[in-house]
Amino acid sequence: MENSFEALITTYIDNKVGISENFLSDDLANSLKQNLIALNQQDLLIAAGTGNSQAIVYDNAVRSDSIFWLDKKNNNASENAFFEQIEAFISYLNESCFTGITGYEFHYSLYEKGDFYLPHLDQFQNSPSRKYSMISYLNSNWQPSDGGELLIQQEKFNQKITPIQGKTVFFKSDELLHEVLVTQNTRMSITGWLKCD
Repeated sequence: MENSFEALITTYIDNKVGISENFLSDDLANSLKQNLIALNQQDLLIAAGTGNSQAIVYDNAVRSDSIFWLDKKNNNASENAFFEQIEAFISYLNESCFTGITGYEFHYSLYEKGDFYLPHLDQFQNSPSRKYSMISYLNSNWQPSDGGELLIQQEKFNQKITPIQGKTVFFKSDELLHEVLVTQNTRMSITGWLKCD
């Protein structure tokens, strides 16, 4: 587990974008994916907005995915295992990089064919609590023709990241503009933020 944590931190230091190819095990990723599929079948996902609860806007010309917030109150075994891994990573990050992270929030994200999210930052103008963004992908057998890459605008180049199962991406929430390119296949992830409240 620490190898995947160190991969996120080392690649972040090198390139402002941390990537671990196997932050999630196949077993955990598959369990989380089945949860997301079941939630969608029960019509429990909601349209995603932009902004926080104080100033949320719904505009599917900007963002067209659907979400469901993870919560320990759900007492779901695979979600609890995910939370345990996130908490272990936060401890490792705080001890090794003195980041002072005190909390987190995560949601499932589902993009159907044709969905996208235009360029944006993840930190709200009226609240600086989100410090780092993390995205863990739940898509096995993803093909180049499926699209749906995360496109991150770097100073000298744009970085495309394929949403392959098990991979996790990590970057500062207020630093890099990023977008989700139009997907041609169902695209699933867990997206969230490490916070200093």
